[in-house]
Amino acid sequence: MTRQAMTRQLWTHARLATLAGDQPWGWVEDGALVTEGEHLLWVGPAAELPAAYQQSVAQTYDLGGAVVTPGLIDCHTHLVYGGHRAHEFELRLQGASYEEIARAGGGIRSSLKATREASEDELYRVSARRAQALLDEGVTTLEIKSGYGLTPEAEAKMLRVARRLAGLGVDVRSTYLGAHALPPEFEGRADDYIGAVCEWMPVLQREGLVDAVDVFCEGIGFSLAQTRQVFEAARRFGLPVKLHAEQLSDLGGTALACEFGALSCDHLEYLSAAGIDAMARSGCVAVLLPGAYYFLRETKLPPVQALRDAGVPIAIATDHNPGTSPVLSLLLMLNMACTLFRLTPEEALRGVTQHAARALGLSDRGQLRAGQRADFCVWDIAHPNELAYYVGRNPLRQVVRGGLMRN
Repeated sequence: MTRQAMTRQLWTHARLATLAGDQPWGWVEDGALVTEGEHLLWVGPAAELPAAYQQSVAQTYDLGGAVVTPGLIDCHTHLVYGGHRAHEFELRLQGASYEEIARAGGGIRSSLKATREASEDELYRVSARRAQALLDEGVTTLEIKSGYGLTPEAEAKMLRVARRLAGLGVDVRSTYLGAHALPPEFEGRADDYIGAVCEWMPVLQREGLVDAVDVFCEGIGFSLAQTRQVFEAARRFGLPVKLHAEQLSDLGGTALACEFGALSCDHLEYLSAAGIDAMARSGCVAVLLPGAYYFLRETKLPPVQALRDAGVPIAIATDHNPGTSPVLSLLLMLNMACTLFRLTPEEALRGVTQHAARALGLSDRGQLRAGQRADFCVWDIAHPNELAYYVGRNPLRQVVRGGLMRN
């Protein structure tokens, strides 16, 4: 560890939304933070700051009463791809459904050609622009899925690009989503394709490209039996699993995912009571994606109150993708989570911090407390509820990631 990395710093005159403890928001009206290297050493009321910390810091920052929250976490994105699908947006406006577009050869398949043909550097350039938009709103951890290559070479290319994006100043978690759609060369041979997806998995893992495995379990995606096959392979290779579940229908994918200890199940508009019970028993996180709900003009709401009643943690993400959620604002998702899904502003903020971290299997971030990573955002607002209130305003003043200020 370099001497610079271990520098002890003090941040004062902060209004802290720690999201820790018993108080709403984990609120500390006049707070302070001490960082050492990449971690938070002390967090609390400024009046209780130990004298030893005041005397040992190398640098002090006066935040002038700004609100400080944990760094934001976008726990579900498809950020790396070639081309776009604006024409499908027009088709949906004319009445075509997501399912109809997919069955006609659009949807995920229509992104394959551009992604496969793009060079790795080209993919990086377009993906970096998208990622930067998220970073500019305070995202410090970002999940990125593969799934638009659907060959071993193209999937590896996407995952390498995802890893490279960490150079922008964000922690990237990469998810292998080979079971996203059936590529044309496997038409009519879905079982054979799932076998190939399982064969590619350890190769990608050995290259250090995979943090988790995901499947699109749906009538236009893959069946329960095929999902189980992928999850069994992930278990053999020691990889955690996630699931696109119950978005368009209730296939029971959530219960299957919970059987395998899934980190999260995502979308969930058609989630049943049995699925909620399975999530509550397993500790699985519900990741709600209001951007996709909005763009698809869905009318079936995810069962938010039932998830609350069962104590299932709720995360929020952009689901950025070229077809059904071309969203590059996690702050907008806070507003949509409140206006469309009726979350409270505090629930929404926890959904992009504390619970989003859990959805990625990360216990070292998402709250402001001693021992956590020193990932936090400084906002020019009077109260954290403003983050979900404004649309089109970015009040971010400063991001600190791993104890270092990001420009």
